[in-house]
Amino acid sequence: MTTRPRRAPAILIASLVLLLAVGFVLATQVSGFLGISAEPVAAAPETASVAAARTATAPTVGRVRLAEDEASPRVRLAAAAFQKAVDDSGARAGGTLTVTTGTGLGKGAGAEAYRATSDGTDIHLEAADAAGAAAGLYQLADRVRTARPLLTPNEDGEVQQPDLPLRLVDKGAAGVPGTAADWRTGEEYSHNSGQFADAILSEAPFVDTEALAEDAEEFRTYVDHQLARGYNGIVMPGFLEYVTFDRFGDGHEIYPTAEDPHIARALAMREHFGSMWRYAHDAGMRVYLGTDMLALSTPLQRYLDEHDLDAEDPETWRIYAAGLEELLAEMPYVDGLMIRIGEGGRIYQLPGWDYWSEIAVTTPTAVKAMLDAFTTVAERQDREIIFRTWSVGVGAVGDLHTNPVSYEKVLGDVHSDALIVSTKHVAGDFYSFLPLNPTLEVGGHRRLVEMQSRREFEGFGALPNDLTAAYSAALTNLVDANPNIEGVWSWSQDGGPIHAGPRTLYLREGFWQLWDLNSYAASRLAWDTSADPGEITADWAREAFSSDATTVRAVGEAMALSREAVLDGLYIAPFAENQVRALGLEIPPQTWLFEWDIVTGDTAVLSSIYAISEDRLDEAAEGGRDAIETAESMRRIIAGTDPSTWRDPALRTDLLAAIDYEINLFRVLSDYRAMTMYHAEWLDTGSSQARDRWQSARAAFERSRASHVSTYGDDQAHPAFQFTAADIGARRADRDPAMAWIARGLLVLSMAGLILVRPLRTALTRPWRLGSLLRERPVRRWEQVVVLVLPVLVLVLGRLTLTWFAAPSHVVLTVGAWVLFALTLRLLIGRRDPFALWTVIGAVVLVRSVILMAALANRGPGRYWFLFWTEPGPRTFYITVAFAGFGLLFVATALALRSAYGFTRHGAVGRVLIAAGVPVVLGGAGVAMMGTERALTVWNDQMALIPWGLSRILGITVHLGIPTSLPWFAVACGAAAALVGVTLSVRLRR
Repeated sequence: MTTRPRRAPAILIASLVLLLAVGFVLATQVSGFLGISAEPVAAAPETASVAAARTATAPTVGRVRLAEDEASPRVRLAAAAFQKAVDDSGARAGGTLTVTTGTGLGKGAGAEAYRATSDGTDIHLEAADAAGAAAGLYQLADRVRTARPLLTPNEDGEVQQPDLPLRLVDKGAAGVPGTAADWRTGEEYSHNSGQFADAILSEAPFVDTEALAEDAEEFRTYVDHQLARGYNGIVMPGFLEYVTFDRFGDGHEIYPTAEDPHIARALAMREHFGSMWRYAHDAGMRVYLGTDMLALSTPLQRYLDEHDLDAEDPETWRIYAAGLEELLAEMPYVDGLMIRIGEGGRIYQLPGWDYWSEIAVTTPTAVKAMLDAFTTVAERQDREIIFRTWSVGVGAVGDLHTNPVSYEKVLGDVHSDALIVSTKHVAGDFYSFLPLNPTLEVGGHRRLVEMQSRREFEGFGALPNDLTAAYSAALTNLVDANPNIEGVWSWSQDGGPIHAGPRTLYLREGFWQLWDLNSYAASRLAWDTSADPGEITADWAREAFSSDATTVRAVGEAMALSREAVLDGLYIAPFAENQVRALGLEIPPQTWLFEWDIVTGDTAVLSSIYAISEDRLDEAAEGGRDAIETAESMRRIIAGTDPSTWRDPALRTDLLAAIDYEINLFRVLSDYRAMTMYHAEWLDTGSSQARDRWQSARAAFERSRASHVSTYGDDQAHPAFQFTAADIGARRADRDPAMAWIARGLLVLSMAGLILVRPLRTALTRPWRLGSLLRERPVRRWEQVVVLVLPVLVLVLGRLTLTWFAAPSHVVLTVGAWVLFALTLRLLIGRRDPFALWTVIGAVVLVRSVILMAALANRGPGRYWFLFWTEPGPRTFYITVAFAGFGLLFVATALALRSAYGFTRHGAVGRVLIAAGVPVVLGGAGVAMMGTERALTVWNDQMALIPWGLSRILGITVHLGIPTSLPWFAVACGAAAALVGVTLSVRLRR
């Protein structure tokens, strides 16, 4: 039975209309999924200044005297810091600094309040207790180190205290392996720094006490340094490894037997690591342990799974609350717990360590249940819970960090005096060009402002980068807006994967003084938010480099230029000045460097940067030249100083080397951005002038890239950036003109075949007549050859052209799907002559190739993807037509099966469904067995569509929220289609 001609045309027309409608809906869904938008934003304010030159002031006192009964280790440590500062200054003053405690300082005096009174040469420092005495000693010691007067006239005899009473630092670099061998070349993006890894054993006795002794010495040095800097709290990683859960249930719920190694490990960790935390606590540091949630061990994970517990279940948090209760009771020198929910996973796990975390707290209900459980314990034990709002787009609380509405929704009804909420000072990660974080202006919670000294996205501290003015403006504005802000959390080492940057460790390795300026500034400004940024930088220069007024002034001038250089060199301002959103995420302002040291080459980012910057293209392309000129000015300023005026001439050499590295880096980045922007301009306009500028910049990039890699490729202190992704993108861009010509040729061949070859023309326009045609007249030999050869040739060459002849995975996947579809149908028609089948499939192949080649013929696949990412109109039109062309395959094939082979409607449709399901099942199974993340990585590495670094850092599936089970879902859909097809075919036989 064949389809009656009067019904078949209607079926084809109706099908095409339906396919176009579905294609249009699909296109709008794709545009919605991409969600690409850009909105100008005002960057956080910062205005650099340079302090006037002044003569160094020698201290008027030469020794410190404590009361004989002063037994506080906190005060004695602070007194030692003051005495060391005086001794190091070389001054021989005869005055004495006398310290007494127990003095009332009046109403409004905080814990760290003190009063210093001068009677000429001697100074008397009074405080209520050890906290105030130590704070005063550290403040006066800082003035000695920075050659300032110990007391100004308006301070003499007046009570002094910090504007912000809580000043935290991160874990620092104590115990972090620091040899050259620890910095491996290649892709090392683990976020685990390996801190104390040399002292942590996977088996009993669990702690290497000899190794820990060396680490503990580094830790004490770090604590002493940060106390002298004015900090009074520290956050160290840890939680679950100190917990036995003996206070949950009968004490054996999580770790069922007393012999469980997790119990012995926790006891060993408490004993040996606890002594370090006790030292910090006794010295005057509030000690907080920091953990990601959910924190897990294998037995705990098993228990949660067995009892079907998740992050929204209060029973889950009863377990963790019992663990916190135990930890705070057994480690009384721990002052609280800091919690993060927005990052986690195996990239933070210590190798061989059965503790890890998962991103599981992703709903307001889960956050509230967690905080309620933890704050209840903290209130009972007079401790504190610090909750970080860093949520990085995960789950329903994904914009908690930057959206005041979400902040109120999640935390608005969470009330506890034990809760402190900690938030980065900018509305995103620690990038420049971002506005101040609006969530720091709302809410009634106690608040901390997070700051990063060693800016991970701006060279990991290897570049001069004075953030003092930025910190000053942030604190001034935020404290004015929110009186609940009571402190800062300054990161001296933390942020990003440590081995992806230079081999620099705070206080230990490399030119750490360069970013110590920012740690110093954060503490100074937290104590006095009105302090002058230029004066702070000058004080840092006096302490770190020189007491010579001219040299200090020169360093201040150079550092005042440092932000301008970084902003121009590492950011493309016309793009960075916008809040860009795509794929449901807030896109960082520095996306062309994705991330840390990877110069990206993907079409999505570079096309979007061009589209957003088009009105300021010259600035986008050439703005990097300004950064080079600024850095060169910095170098001239420092080179003009007298080496003999530097406390250590080697530090002058280090600073010049850092600027030389900066100049070299900015040169290659400048050439690269010019190359990519002019290539995008050519893709957009086809201008010969744009093409000439692109090619000129391409040659310059090759030269500067070679210079950069040869100069710094083996320099761990100043590492060369990674250009793998950039090279991939550049090579594909080079092929665009040639690909366009190939596409034009294939377009002509495809159209000629459809027009001139009668079987192909009939199969396309009247597939219900294909059987009649083949029966009415014999097919000519040349027609047979064309039908069999041309579609295969065009299909393979077309997909190779789309992929720049550089993505075999894409070609194998797409061509393989067509081949499996065709071969499956060949088997399903039995011994019948397959020519009609090859004809109809070949005709649709040519139609799809006409659509694709028409898109590629105009400046190649580069423009194809450029329009996909940047132009909703062309994107919608192409997806609509391309989907209809793809759907035509199934409609035309079913009609041809009825016409040429006499199948009933059910039989024809059934066979098409089986043939459609087979490639989906096999392809999905292949991807699933390979691994979704691995398959996407291989595909994207070859296609260069989205940032190459995605899979190296968080993973494409994690970053974009792609379910790893998606291939199995495809398998299920393909199997369902095939099953329906089999059912229809069985119905036919019955």
